[in-house]
Amino acid sequence: MQKHIFFFIKLSLKIFLLIVLFSSCIPQKKIIYLQNEMQEDTIKREFINEKKVDYRVQPYDNLYIRIISLDEETYSFFNNTQGSNQNMYTSDAAIYLSSYDVNDSGFVHLPFIGNVLVKNLTVEEIKETLLKIVNEYLKETTVIVKLVNFNITFIGEVYSPGEYKIYQDKINIFEAISIAGDLTTYANRNEVLIVRQTKKGSDIHQVDLLSDKILESEFYYLMPNDIVYIKPLKGKQFSFETFPYTLFLSTITTFILILTFIKM
Repeated sequence: MQKHIFFFIKLSLKIFLLIVLFSSCIPQKKIIYLQNEMQEDTIKREFINEKKVDYRVQPYDNLYIRIISLDEETYSFFNNTQGSNQNMYTSDAAIYLSSYDVNDSGFVHLPFIGNVLVKNLTVEEIKETLLKIVNEYLKETTVIVKLVNFNITFIGEVYSPGEYKIYQDKINIFEAISIAGDLTTYANRNEVLIVRQTKKGSDIHQVDLLSDKILESEFYYLMPNDIVYIKPLKGKQFSFETFPYTLFLSTITTFILILTFIKM
């Protein structure tokens, strides 16, 4: 009877070990980015994906605007210098305080110029609009326009979730993921959700980072205020990112010793 019990315990232990080992493994196919679904002998090297749609400014956005010409005393009238020295753009707060708010009607109010409609215009279009206005007063001017509130938010299975400020005109999804510390081992890479603001509210789009088709997707480039949600794989609750082999083996060894002592 005792032999049967001992045999049953050992068999149960082996089955448990196999279940734990298989459940803790994540196949490489679920981790490797940009897989070639066609399994072609030669990998496609060129993907066409120009950023065709630039972000269009909306009410409550913030714009950094600077107007520069050869005559410093003259062009200073056109710039917002309240509350800070013009050389003190050393922090996000300073840049924000020196920026212009887009009101609920889509206008920004510039010193000396007055209200300028910027709603639904790209940054480049705003530059051209301001340049035409300023050229009526000054010659050989340069207009600098930057979007201050270009934020990307990561939640879910990333190593460093949170909101990130982007200091460039455009960023693709892989660049943004690298800023967030990359995806965790248990991130569901083929069902990544992008929540994007629209004129009516928000839209949710799903992209597959495992497929190289993402390089030609319209969502390859992220937009200001995008929220990227990385869902976990279904088996995450049964898995270990770093399996505790030492602890497990020591427990098994101790248990076998106890069983051997009982058998004796």
